[in-house]
Amino acid sequence: MYPIRTGKGMLGRGWRVFGLALRGSQVAAGMREAGIEVLEVGSRAEALLRLPVLLRWLRQREIGVVHCHKSGDLLLAALLKSWHPLRLIFTEHMGVRRPKRDWLHRWIYGKVDLVLSISDETLRRNRIALPLPAERFRRLWLGTELQGCSEPAAAIRRELGLPDGPLIGMVGRFSRAKGQGELLKAFILLLARYPTAQLLLVGGKLATEGANEPFVAELQGFIDEHQLAERVHLTGFRRDTRRLLQAMDVVVIPSHNEAFGLTVIEAMAAGKPIVGADSGAIPEVLGEAGLLANVFDPAALAQQIMRVLDDPELAASLQTQARLRAEQEFGLAAHLMRLERCYLDPCDPYPF
Repeated sequence: MYPIRTGKGMLGRGWRVFGLALRGSQVAAGMREAGIEVLEVGSRAEALLRLPVLLRWLRQREIGVVHCHKSGDLLLAALLKSWHPLRLIFTEHMGVRRPKRDWLHRWIYGKVDLVLSISDETLRRNRIALPLPAERFRRLWLGTELQGCSEPAAAIRRELGLPDGPLIGMVGRFSRAKGQGELLKAFILLLARYPTAQLLLVGGKLATEGANEPFVAELQGFIDEHQLAERVHLTGFRRDTRRLLQAMDVVVIPSHNEAFGLTVIEAMAAGKPIVGADSGAIPEVLGEAGLLANVFDPAALAQQIMRVLDDPELAASLQTQARLRAEQEFGLAAHLMRLERCYLDPCDPYPF
């Protein structure tokens, strides 16, 4: 989603934007829908074999900046740069954990003008692992559209068939590291205080939607075993996540070691009280605009959720702080402006 969102935004800022994507992929379809011309290839290997074709494509369109989002694409980009003058930008979305300092990686990264890290945590990891001088790294937080949803929460809940009661929610890909399992354990403890509470887990349940299907089956088994079918609701893949966030009383982000947490800023933009993990980049992104908990301690996680539900003044304060922080730090317009400066001059010392 990120290259589609930023590509569309850069078109709006007057840039000519092109995409290189796998044939038939959702990325290719999304780029076309955003008005971006796309060259499709069947695989990375095919792209390497068609290097002369890609070079001709670059030259005909006078492409001067290539922005990669997966390390597996850097070999192709480095080869293209060897034959065509361009600036090579790489956004490392996860944070490299194992050193990449062998001769091949030194050659590849030697062609990279700037590595963008999406949080201070990933910046720290990348500086340790990648064979580049410190000045070729920069932290650039992600950004999102700050449009809220004005639809009444009660109407959205009725549409979803949810009964009355406090609604705790989470948006995220179903995988162990995202923390749905830990949230379910905390929710059981929370039901002792709030027996009418509901839990809404938003995310695709199929492998084609990014889910770990055996893990989804495990979660469903846990729900059945603890007779939670009337309390826990798995929505499946949804495009209207802003509406679903609007319906929630508390948004929980229990990821084990999040590299950034785009869902965090989407929940902040929605003006929701947030309880997040006290690990990874979530504390950095949330700042003082949410509560933190050790997600591996169900009692601690449940306690922080209950603090919000028990204290309307605290909930209102967190909502205000979240929206303000989203506007000040994570708006898409500000992100695009900073990204544009990277494209124009990767050595620009602008403090992001």
